[in-house]
Amino acid sequence: MADHTTPITRDEIHESVRSVVGDAQVQAEATARKLIPVAIGGAVVVLYLAYRIGRRVGTTKSTVVEIRRI
Repeated sequence: MADHTTPITRDEIHESVRSVVGDAQVQAEATARKLIPVAIGGAVVVLYLAYRIGRRVGTTKSTVVEIRRI
């Protein structure tokens, strides 16, 4: 049972790696385009929550000075 196959060349390896990387890169770019608006929306929500929590903490820990006339 002699197996007579040709050896794999460097060009064949490069071509197969390029095809795999190319497919993955195209898919990653398509996914990134969909995720950019979601990431921006998430950042806006986080900033809004930080602002609201900061205002709430600021009002509860503020000193109130009351001046009365006698």
